Amino acid sequence: MVILNKIYTRTGDKGTTALGTGERVKKHAIRISAYGTVDETNACIGLVRQHTASTEARPVDEMLARIQNDLFDLGADLCAPDNGEKLEYTPLRVTQAQVDRLESEIDQLNSELHPLRSFVLPGGSAAAAALHLARTVSRRAERLIVELSDIENEPVGDAVIKYINRLSDFLFVAGRYLNDKGEKDVLWVPGQNQ
Repeated sequence: MVILNKIYTRTGDKGTTALGTGERVKKHAIRISAYGTVDETNACIGLVRQHTASTEARPVDEMLARIQNDLFDLGADLCAPDNGEKLEYTPLRVTQAQVDRLESEIDQLNSELHPLRSFVLPGGSAAAAALHLARTVSRRAERLIVELSDIENEPVGDAVIKYINRLSDFLFVAGRYLNDKGEKDVLWVPGQNQ
């Protein structure tokens, strides 16, 4: 259980922060950048949800609510790397079941869309445009997480990488879905302005 009685602690005033393992690292460490970018993705999704509370978008809004919670799980997973040390608590880990649910929701939304014949430009409805922004931030988070996983002694769970990879796919498909099931997608026309 998380209890926050005091918001500032002054423990980071010298440019370090604590991982869930208790280890202190520089605030610019790639692990911090990775889960910080996951947090940015979550904030972007929060903005999307300002446009998805309506009846017709309610199913997507419910999916986004679950994803926001999953992203906190993902951040917690990254914050407490599994380096073999025994901790005083059982760290939270992203599971394959969360990845599977996300894949199922992608398939559910995508089943109602026509196949694409061009790339989609970010835009259309306000919700779709905001989903495209969230998608690009999640891709940045993915790049950082994969970079982190390539560093020796910086463990990252397989399900974390799978989840963040599927997330950008979900956000893309959800954006198309909220663009009147793709009817209002803004399509790229190669060389249109040459």
